[in-house]
Amino acid sequence: MSIHKSLKLSLVKSLSEDSKNEINQLNDSLRLLCKWRSLLITNTYIQECGVGIFQGPFKDMQFLNQSAEGCHMAKLFGTYEQPLHKYIEEIISTKYETIFNIGSAEGYYSVGLALRMQKTKILSFDINTAAQKSCIELAKKNNVEKSIEVYGEFHPELVNRYENQKCLIICDIEGEENQLLDVSNYPALIKFDILVESHECFKKGITKELLNRFSITHQISIINDNGQRYLDVQPEWFLKFSHLDQLLAVWEWRSGPTPWLFMKSLYK
Repeated sequence: MSIHKSLKLSLVKSLSEDSKNEINQLNDSLRLLCKWRSLLITNTYIQECGVGIFQGPFKDMQFLNQSAEGCHMAKLFGTYEQPLHKYIEEIISTKYETIFNIGSAEGYYSVGLALRMQKTKILSFDINTAAQKSCIELAKKNNVEKSIEVYGEFHPELVNRYENQKCLIICDIEGEENQLLDVSNYPALIKFDILVESHECFKKGITKELLNRFSITHQISIINDNGQRYLDVQPEWFLKFSHLDQLLAVWEWRSGPTPWLFMKSLYK
């Protein structure tokens, strides 16, 4: 290869890398601006409606002024993780004795399910102490504190104590789900129903790994999410928003694909 051609290829590669960096910087800036706008829309919702959840499986639950992490507005609107809603209703209709909510944040699911499943014990786990406090506050606000136990880190050997109960695990732990849901070390998991968010955007291939691991012992539904959301009824103040603001009101701040797996144990 001639020196001239080599220099030309190096220049093209350099320009390509610079372009990628510029695109990444632009994407980061746009995400930040969208999050800022989303927070302003949240303030409008709270001024107009308070903190009652507008629709969805946890409709009318009294929520908090802010979430422990991630988006808040979509939770208030009740459109949060909308592709899960029919499965949440299926869970509610199932007579689980105990539900483990691992990575519970401020308790959106823990408290919401406690309100709908009054005979079920909810064990709520999050390593963030601020999230634990928020979960306790939310439980008290909705008068379900007697149904919920709030803990820090979840230790998988705990499942051994419950293997003879009808139990569900809800798992959302930002890419560590393949380590926690380890049937080789914790075989009692084969008797549990599991609803797990697979953070494919953080660990490529993790969904396939979980499918391979549980395909023999569980009936598995893959729940993909294209980001589309809808409101049963649109409030008058919401209709005055621009289309962009309407989209941002239900945006969940996701940076990539996070399919869910609903895995129902074949062991009765």
